[in-house]
Amino acid sequence: MRLLALTYGTEGDTRPLVMLCDGLRRAGHEVMLLAEHGTLDSARALGVPHAALAGDIHDEVVALVARGNGLAAASRGLARMAGHHTSAWMAQADAAATGCDAVLTGGLAALVGLSVAERHGLPAIGTGMIPLTPTRAFASAFLPPLPLPALLRRASHGLVNQAVWRTFRRPLNAARVALGQPARRTLWTGLPMLYGISPQLLPPPADWPADHVVCGQWRLPAQPWTPPADLQAFLDAGPAPVYVGFGSMTGFDREQVLPALLRALAPRRVLVFPGWSGLPATALPDTVFVLGPTPHEALFPRCALAIHHGGSGTTHSACRAGIPSLVMPLAADQFFWARRLQERGVAPRPLSPGRLDAATLAAALAFAEDPATRARAAALGAAMAGEDGVGTGVALIERWLSRR
Repeated sequence: MRLLALTYGTEGDTRPLVMLCDGLRRAGHEVMLLAEHGTLDSARALGVPHAALAGDIHDEVVALVARGNGLAAASRGLARMAGHHTSAWMAQADAAATGCDAVLTGGLAALVGLSVAERHGLPAIGTGMIPLTPTRAFASAFLPPLPLPALLRRASHGLVNQAVWRTFRRPLNAARVALGQPARRTLWTGLPMLYGISPQLLPPPADWPADHVVCGQWRLPAQPWTPPADLQAFLDAGPAPVYVGFGSMTGFDREQVLPALLRALAPRRVLVFPGWSGLPATALPDTVFVLGPTPHEALFPRCALAIHHGGSGTTHSACRAGIPSLVMPLAADQFFWARRLQERGVAPRPLSPGRLDAATLAAALAFAEDPATRARAAALGAAMAGEDGVGTGVALIERWLSRR
């Protein structure tokens, strides 16, 4: 089969889809991936054919975070992004879909992928690392943690999905008309959906359709990894360090947050990944090693604890490594994953960047380092180790499309 895969977002959106595309290629299929230009390093490393979609997710995330974490603010930021890029995404995806047998679509480009599949008469399969399917089991991952009855929990998913549709509808329909398609009035329904999520973190709700499947994390098979010499020397020089990194997140005061964490962690050894937030101006102690981009699935098993923002990919990698987490969620679905880790007993209550006093951090670290917490984390990692998310996803794609 020849497949088109597209997504638009940060590294956490693109990298798992790259892993699924790599699995499809190893199974003998042709795949072309379209994604944001700055997130395609893993595609280049694995030899997955790819092209960059228009846009710069770094600048767009900075602008989005500046608008706040509320649904209304996020909708305004997404509307700006959709207005700027939907037409270009449609043109790029439309050209790439020629000769394909199906479209895999997700992230902020999901509706573009569905439109292009419709235009070419191709089956479409949704992909994602965040649960979008309505359910009574939990509220939308994009809403604040509120105690809601089951009926409202299910309705919350429709509320968020409709908000996204209203945001993209006008630029999407303009792009459709430009390609000779009629404007669309409603969201698509009845499409299959694959999630690169572990069932250990999100057991499939009983009220989900049978073709909305929680596959397991989309990741590479275990491979030998040789750290750079300076990192290897640091790892060998003492006990397992603590990882601190917030990935593609900005919008918090790095001059306050990172020093507060390092003070609380002293004298522990620490690996810091600056990510998009950068490093504070103050000098770092000798017990801190500053990382470049490093594969979490290889690094985290050598760590004692991960302090992170709660992105889906980082959350899964920490859990699969069998280590506890401290989670400081900053936006979107990160609050959802922070709650999932707390419910599994492998993380304390989520941290807030504005409330990192010594007592709060000491209590959080005490929870994470408690032997019972470590035992729960190790058990969770062992349970996830048996999952083959990519293999499950590839098998389902082959099965569904063979029926067409």
